[in-house]
Amino acid sequence: MDGQLLENEQLESALEEFVQDRQKENYAKVMEVLEKCVVLMPSMPPQGLDEKTQELMRTGQAVQIPNEAKIIPCLLRKEDGEHVLPIFTSLSQIPQDKRSPVVLTVPFQLCLNMVVSNQDHVGMMVLNPYTHNMMITREILEVALKRRSLSRQPKTVKVDKNQFKQLLHNQVTMYQLPMYLFRNGEQGLKRLQDEEGALLVQFYKEGYPDGRETALSEALKDFSVMTLNITDDIQITRLDMPGGTEKKGMCYRIYAVFRRSTQELQYYTMEKTEQGNYFGRITSDGKHELVEPVPDNGAEIEAVMNLAAVM
Repeated sequence: MDGQLLENEQLESALEEFVQDRQKENYAKVMEVLEKCVVLMPSMPPQGLDEKTQELMRTGQAVQIPNEAKIIPCLLRKEDGEHVLPIFTSLSQIPQDKRSPVVLTVPFQLCLNMVVSNQDHVGMMVLNPYTHNMMITREILEVALKRRSLSRQPKTVKVDKNQFKQLLHNQVTMYQLPMYLFRNGEQGLKRLQDEEGALLVQFYKEGYPDGRETALSEALKDFSVMTLNITDDIQITRLDMPGGTEKKGMCYRIYAVFRRSTQELQYYTMEKTEQGNYFGRITSDGKHELVEPVPDNGAEIEAVMNLAAVM
């Protein structure tokens, strides 16, 4: 990436405010923006580059540095002998007579990693040392490291009881049941046909943490299973969900198509979406996709047969 094309106007604006008034609040604003930025870092020519890449760099052209190339940054030395890593918001911030053999365009987070992992050799960073001269101490870098770690942690989303039941319903109908049928094939289908809702209830019970929900609503047992032998080779099993599942974002009916000659299973859902009722498809690797609208004339079986025929 060309250093001239960096878009760090917001960062430089925050820096100007900090230079005018070096209060903690202004310093914090700079760091908040900097942590998301791409900056310039002076460096020696990276080691391990092929001849073509080296030639492009010598002519001043932008190149992509391979991950395995060794990067040796150019450091500044303070009066007390401590080494400092300089970084810049743009090429104009580096005086011509101070420019290193190479100026790399890198994410600030990469610079952070380099300093933190080389504590014995580098003490801190300095942002735009020849103009704004904002020192970033090791303590501040540790804070930035913790902020990054926290931002990567999975966030907990709270749901109410009804939302949890809806999520669990879709987990059962759009993942647990199809994966069970794909694993067990004809035997799994026969168990579903024999046990009907009782099999589904087992999946629902497994979804409650620590088994705390032991008494499921009677409505959960209100499933309806119908099996049609379309031909000697093709069997379709239709599973209707309990009342209350014809809601937006939920699966309210399932069609499992089984071909005896090849032992092939296909699994289709009927779902209420923003655009209306749609057929969905679950594949044997757990992937889900919406395929086409449910016909208004009630010809569901014919539509399922057409879907199965093109697979």
